[in-house]
Amino acid sequence: MRRMLHPYADIPEISLAGDSVGVIRIPVEQDVPFTPRVRAVVDTAEFQRLSHITQLALAARVYPGATHTRFEHALGVYHNALKYLWQLGRDPRFAEIVTQRDAEILIVAALLHDIGHWPFCHPIEDMNLPEMPPHEVFAREFLAPDGELTAVLLQTWGIAADEVLDLLTARSDSRRQRLMRSVLSGPVDIDKMDYLNRDSQHCGVPYGKHFDRHRLISSLILNAAGDGLAITTKGRTAAEMMVFARYVMFSEVYWHHAVRAATTMFARAFHDIHQSLDLTMLFRLPEPELIRQICRAAQDTPAERLTNGLFGSHRRLHKRLAEYSVYHETDVYRVLRQCSCPQLIAFSRQLTQSLVAACGCSLTDTDILIDAPPRHREVEFHVDVYFARENRFRPLRDVSPIVNAMARNQFDDCVKRVRVFGSDAAVAAIGTNRGLIDEIVREQVQKMPVADPH
Repeated sequence: MRRMLHPYADIPEISLAGDSVGVIRIPVEQDVPFTPRVRAVVDTAEFQRLSHITQLALAARVYPGATHTRFEHALGVYHNALKYLWQLGRDPRFAEIVTQRDAEILIVAALLHDIGHWPFCHPIEDMNLPEMPPHEVFAREFLAPDGELTAVLLQTWGIAADEVLDLLTARSDSRRQRLMRSVLSGPVDIDKMDYLNRDSQHCGVPYGKHFDRHRLISSLILNAAGDGLAITTKGRTAAEMMVFARYVMFSEVYWHHAVRAATTMFARAFHDIHQSLDLTMLFRLPEPELIRQICRAAQDTPAERLTNGLFGSHRRLHKRLAEYSVYHETDVYRVLRQCSCPQLIAFSRQLTQSLVAACGCSLTDTDILIDAPPRHREVEFHVDVYFARENRFRPLRDVSPIVNAMARNQFDDCVKRVRVFGSDAAVAAIGTNRGLIDEIVREQVQKMPVADPH
């Protein structure tokens, strides 16, 4: 009887009522509620394409198990949405703002939160090429008025595609919309809650798994303004561990030097050949076919050596020749991290020419590559903690030395580096004189008119 008083008890995916509620199993031993209307969405061509897009793209060149897909991740995020709504529905303030229909729209948005992704979309987006739409905007392509997915949403859920797109692309702004978006994308959102654990599992590392997800979810409440999530004091330690898990996953997986070498090789190859590709067609392809198209376009160009090293019969990644951070060669780091993709390419070409002149060697245009963090920065962890005895919300960073330290020391600067990568030919040319790279880089940076806005 008590369960039926829950404001979302009539949502079958949450209540698990009826004989038609099955499950679909995803790693690790996760039973995801699979109702007929969820199945109808999953069976569409638009959703099925996610099964041909890997979650971590080129990380599999370093972590062989990292071949999991956005299809699997989307189901995990959807499952988290159900858990969040069950917990948050107990907060009368949340239930007053988010109706049952709103909750169903949020469930669908969770399932479709990555619908606009294409293969390798993050390294491609990070180049900020003028031809590239953000993947969130590209979601409209797969929720077109005449699309199968749009028809299924209307027929089986009674939800219009525009209602989902409003959450995914932030078309409108209201307290209700901000609150629902904070569940999808916020300090303790359903997306991070899934990918930290899932990426960690598939990469074979422990870093993203060591925080208490159940404790954190059970502590979720509405913030003081009623437009975002907060946690009670019982979830504070779990939130701290989630912050640290994300920090370590960026440091040891997402920005691992070999992963970034592969990513930089791909980005440079794509930059050099993208104008010869039909991007509208390309982004609709499954990942294996997109790779074939890129390799075909790279044939007989300098980019071919890069695509062969990534996707050919022999794995040949560029090696790390130099690395700069806020702790080492600070001025070099701050200047290069503000450079655009074309500026970094021009810098790498000049570096190559200087190295050839200094060593008397022969290098090609793609033997030296520069990798720098994209200009956008990771969102800081702004989440409030509710202290019942004081009847007061306080920012997590004010009550947590761990989060406070990360807030004071910019998250990106701590985990991301500017790196110089070189091919085997470049490594052989330099030999043991690695300091030569630093000397040339410093000279070039001093001549650059790029200022650090920070």
